[in-house]
Amino acid sequence: MDTLLKTPNKLQFLHPLHGYSEKLSHFSASDKLQNHVVRFGSKKKPVLRASSSALLELVPEFKKENLDFELPLYDSTKGTVVDLVVVGGGPAGLAVAQQVSEAGLSVCAIDPNPRLIWPNNYGVWVDEFEAMDLLDCLDKTWSGAVVYIDDKTKKDLDRPYGRVNRKLLKSKMLQKCISNGVKFHQAKVIKVIHEESKSMLICNDGVTVQATVVLDATGFSRCLVQYDKPYNPGYQVAYGILAEVEEHPFDVDKMLFMDWRDSHLENDLKLKERNSKIPTFLYAMPFSSTKIFLEETSLVARPGLRMDDIQDRMVARLKHLGINVKSIEEDEQCVIPMGGPLPVLPQRVVGIGGTAGMVHPSTGYMVARTLAAAPIVANAIVQYLGSDRGLLGDEVSARVWKDLWPIERRRQREFFCFGMDVLLKLDLPGTRRFFDAFFNLEPHYWHGFLSSRLYLPELFTFGLSLFSYASNTSRLEIMAKGTLPLVNMVNNLIQDKE
Repeated sequence: MDTLLKTPNKLQFLHPLHGYSEKLSHFSASDKLQNHVVRFGSKKKPVLRASSSALLELVPEFKKENLDFELPLYDSTKGTVVDLVVVGGGPAGLAVAQQVSEAGLSVCAIDPNPRLIWPNNYGVWVDEFEAMDLLDCLDKTWSGAVVYIDDKTKKDLDRPYGRVNRKLLKSKMLQKCISNGVKFHQAKVIKVIHEESKSMLICNDGVTVQATVVLDATGFSRCLVQYDKPYNPGYQVAYGILAEVEEHPFDVDKMLFMDWRDSHLENDLKLKERNSKIPTFLYAMPFSSTKIFLEETSLVARPGLRMDDIQDRMVARLKHLGINVKSIEEDEQCVIPMGGPLPVLPQRVVGIGGTAGMVHPSTGYMVARTLAAAPIVANAIVQYLGSDRGLLGDEVSARVWKDLWPIERRRQREFFCFGMDVLLKLDLPGTRRFFDAFFNLEPHYWHGFLSSRLYLPELFTFGLSLFSYASNTSRLEIMAKGTLPLVNMVNNLIQDKE
């Protein structure tokens, strides 16, 4: 989806998803931030007809692609204490490194593959990237988006959408980092030792990097940022392909944001029943009449859906739509932990992105949100290091965390978690009724909800407006299934103080 947080298909999840268990650890942000596993290739194979195994046979061999950059390397022999170490080379980490180094502070970026092009398909609302002066990093835009609630109801969204040119975005960030004097170290951090005024990061190659401030931008590994509460997220799971097809039925000037139709499952009652309980939707970016990105997505479930279940649903949908796949350029599997507790606030290591709980709990969005948060983190680091060099490490980190997660943002996130808890309880008919009302709202409200622009007072107005637009059936459903999550949210809001 838009700014979904993707994880490579070779990872092992921290929590079992219907029988398969993987562990999210020891990967950099470039492996994780919204990571879609992408394989590149052009080998032609027979046209896809009816099974997920046939679909997977079209997937080309995975090939990593690196940028042709000569990176200035960190010299560990000098024993220099840098102002900031950024662990992870994803968009958010590089954005902070770039902005802190622009202020003249010394920065070292540690990543196992610092030149690797992010293997992700990032989709964003155009206005989000325009606000950050990043329109030149979109390689394709659509004039608007479409949502199919069911076979009879279609929503036209008058909000331009775009796909990020990940190669161009990373190249732009790396070039600025290099020109600002950022040093790079190609390794994985395995341990951090804190002293009063500095931290020492031990890497898997035996090198130690010393820094005043440590920023963890590694995604879901949570190996540096600490949590003290049980981890109980929902999971967004998706499977996507960038494919050459004979033809497809979609308008090439609009992207398909959500398609909740299920008529493609009429001939498979077991699959239809599973989809009725935990529904999936199609998300699609049509680049031409024969080239399209297609992704079958489970919005949120606990535990998450099996990947083979989602692939079966995609194949059934493509067959029903008459989409015959000729070849697959890229494929991607993703699992996105959503919601759950925030990390310990404050703590010595500063976080950003997935490791700092910044995934939108109701949608999975993160890229635009974290890129927008990068200046906040960078400005705080520059301010607190530059204004008073006498501050100790714990004091600097505490002030940065406070700027990253002020109480307004924490309250906003609590409301989004409430939204996730409601969505977790909705079956297909309930989900359709919810989004039918959601996209009937004034654009200010659904734009603001999806882009994390609404704060608590407006979010309550949003909730009341959504309730007023909902059908009587949906209102009763929201009251029945949302009462306990609402009580939990109010209780958490009361307990969370400055």
